[in-house]
Amino acid sequence: MKSFPENIKFKYSWRTYQKNFLNHLNEYLIDNHLHIIAPPGSGKTVLGLEVMLRLNKPTLIVAPTLAIRNQWVQRFCELFLEVEDMPEWISTDLKNLGFVTVTTYQGIYSAFINSMDVDKEQDEISSNFNVSKIVKTLKKNKIEIFIFDEAHHLKKAWWKSLIELKHEVNPIIISLTATPPFDVSALEWQRYIQLNGNIDVEISVPELMLEGDLCPHQDLVYFTLPTEKEHLKIEHYYTSANQFFDEIRNDDMLLNTLENHPVFRAPQEHLEWIYENISSYSSVLIYLHFRGRKIAEVHFEIIGDQEKYIPEFDFFWMEELLDFYLFVDDENVTEHRLKLENRLRREGFIEEKMVNFFNNKNLVQTLNSSVGKFNGIKEIVDFEYSALQDELKMVILTDFIKKEYLNNGIENNFNLDKLGAIPIFEKLRRENTQNVKIGVLTGSIIIIPKTAKDRFDQLYSKVSISNEFISLLPYDENYFIIYVNDQLRSHTVHIVTEIFQCGQIQILIGTKSLLGEGWDAPKMNSLILASFVSSFVLSNQMRGRVIRTQKDNPDKTGNIWHLVCFDKNNASGGEDFNVLKRRFKTFVGISNDDDPTIENNFERLRIKEIESVNDIVSINKSSFLLANERNQLSKKWKLALGKGNILIEEIKIPLESNREAKQMKLSYLSKMMSNFSMIVISSFVMFWWDFFVGMFKSAKSVHFESNFSWLALIFGFVGFVTYSGKFYRALKQYLKYKNIAKHIEIFGDIILKNLLREKIIITPIEKLSVISTKDNEGNAICYLSGGTNYEKAQFIMTLQELISPVDNPRYLLKQKTFSFFIKSDNYYPLPEVFAKNKKSAEFFNKTWSELMDKSELVFTRTIEGRKILIKLRFQSLMKRNARIEHLHKWSR
Repeated sequence: MKSFPENIKFKYSWRTYQKNFLNHLNEYLIDNHLHIIAPPGSGKTVLGLEVMLRLNKPTLIVAPTLAIRNQWVQRFCELFLEVEDMPEWISTDLKNLGFVTVTTYQGIYSAFINSMDVDKEQDEISSNFNVSKIVKTLKKNKIEIFIFDEAHHLKKAWWKSLIELKHEVNPIIISLTATPPFDVSALEWQRYIQLNGNIDVEISVPELMLEGDLCPHQDLVYFTLPTEKEHLKIEHYYTSANQFFDEIRNDDMLLNTLENHPVFRAPQEHLEWIYENISSYSSVLIYLHFRGRKIAEVHFEIIGDQEKYIPEFDFFWMEELLDFYLFVDDENVTEHRLKLENRLRREGFIEEKMVNFFNNKNLVQTLNSSVGKFNGIKEIVDFEYSALQDELKMVILTDFIKKEYLNNGIENNFNLDKLGAIPIFEKLRRENTQNVKIGVLTGSIIIIPKTAKDRFDQLYSKVSISNEFISLLPYDENYFIIYVNDQLRSHTVHIVTEIFQCGQIQILIGTKSLLGEGWDAPKMNSLILASFVSSFVLSNQMRGRVIRTQKDNPDKTGNIWHLVCFDKNNASGGEDFNVLKRRFKTFVGISNDDDPTIENNFERLRIKEIESVNDIVSINKSSFLLANERNQLSKKWKLALGKGNILIEEIKIPLESNREAKQMKLSYLSKMMSNFSMIVISSFVMFWWDFFVGMFKSAKSVHFESNFSWLALIFGFVGFVTYSGKFYRALKQYLKYKNIAKHIEIFGDIILKNLLREKIIITPIEKLSVISTKDNEGNAICYLSGGTNYEKAQFIMTLQELISPVDNPRYLLKQKTFSFFIKSDNYYPLPEVFAKNKKSAEFFNKTWSELMDKSELVFTRTIEGRKILIKLRFQSLMKRNARIEHLHKWSR
């Protein structure tokens, strides 16, 4: 077979942005790469198949899982070939390639490492099929196109095998992803681009909303509290932590050990150690001060603390102190130390050689898997069913199956004390007073309601597999249970999805590993995220399940429910709440305002600060009110979409992070005053004649009057010109720093100029501009206008490096300040991308000196450089509250 059969065609009409993309296809393929970024629901798979058809060459399609692999085959057969059975020229076996072959990344990787340990849920590749055979087979079958689905996976180990295949075969590469790994290191990004090519097409959620390709949707939060048993467990953690704090407060043996430690008795002899362990060093100084010990002057000189400010000893510093005492310090392995370590381990305050009191694994799991969430899930299910009735198609996603909560007896009375797919099913089954149709879909266990059995059998008969694997749930004849094996898995996922789509399952409970990525059920209109994942990629994928449009229901809307267990003992609300906030940074959505906007932070929900249980009740009531206003969602999105035409990525620098700018402002104000004073003096000298010559004349002692007058005039004039120039320059700099937004904009201009020089940004400079403003709280907001999403992301990340507290940069920029007769220096870390070689660093310094003020480049890998770093890293440790944030906003 040398080409596709004739008359293969996409059965539907192309969307506007898809048509535009296909019209420019040849332009994108000039470099033999096509890299597409688009959210879930935008039709990436269909576009990939259409490109494959137009190129009309033998193709290898690679997907991350078996489910997604099968989805490619199903979509091609259904939407292009319009057949039910897979043609013989399509293969899913690397050993027997077809004109189109669909496999998984794991399959290729396993063949490369020639491993016996292959994850069968990922693929079935025999251990003797290695790389040379793959290359030989690909070349023999003249494979000329590689399609990489969910291409963000390629930043990991799979990248190596695929980059070698690419080198050997030299195919056309088509890469598709909803979530490019913008948050990875520069090296990982370079690898990602090396394989996939530069990004050609980018589509945002608001753009798809404008096209009508995603349905109106909203994010809703439901807060729960720990159960009484969990509350007692949490209280125990806090009580134990406070007891340890009191013990450390009065531990004289610990005090004596630290006080007599060589590093603290002779710190100048251990500068290298201090540089490597500045947080440990700082924690001991803070503890010694806390215990009433006088800190020697030499310590303040080392850390550069001229004000001799020592912060309060708290749990943060106690964790740092104990990390040092137990795991960093090799000098004092005493019985006291071993006993303290063992007691901390028994209480669960040590994980992987790190002391953690309020973010430890046991405490976090107590909140994450709180049984209190069962009641939250039940309330949401009841509410959504009462609102949508038979139209409800809800998915509940969780992390684990927890199959041990099944029972082979005639009753199941297990105490539901852990969160998982089966316990959630049991909670809903036991309290199913409204006869909602509930199902479970995981990689090893499937449960369907009895009413869906006939449809299940009908669909299974088409794949010619016996149904002997299905049986009644022993303790409830209203449900059937299926234990899935490798042969059945791919078929059952598809079949249960079809049953859910047709409404014979209304509540489908599944695990994120099976349904979180690539799974598609466009009729889903409600999602409960009972999962704790917070990664950039998977959070977006999970949420994307419910925002897809439904062809036969143009009025579809989606509610996305986020469950969180609130820890009232923690000032921040606990780690479960913190995970939720991090999750909201990974996607954009609509704000809960009368005049809504589209942005990506948790604050857009406008949830008030929680101070009591009553606040939680109030917030949950507000969430239900919003959930009930589905008919208003379309209007709200329309209002918000009308406010912009582009999704902007910007950086928010908190007011307290702009200390250096304030110092520089004061410095130039001081210079202005000094220079203005010199202008006044010079003017006085230059025009002294008018004041004093008359007196000289009357005294008749003016024989030197003429010469001296001219000399004074010349000196006065030179002084006037010199200090006027300095005054003007100081005034300009003062005005720069007076406006914090203008100050950050200059930083942005410097970053942009250097990124262009390094060719990290390749868009012409005339199409780019740095925009900087201030918000109502005085925080600076900055973003790059123009360029690609990648270029904007790189600009933001590099700017953040420049203005973040100093950690361990290779170079520093030193800028002298002079404020009211006090000399000091400001230091800025040179971003890593410009510190790779001296030439790049010097060009950055030159740009800085031209656009900002004269600066000096400091190499930190010398003794003097490390002394400076010690001071700066100590200062960074003192600033724990300032957070620089990335924001995405729909704007003009």
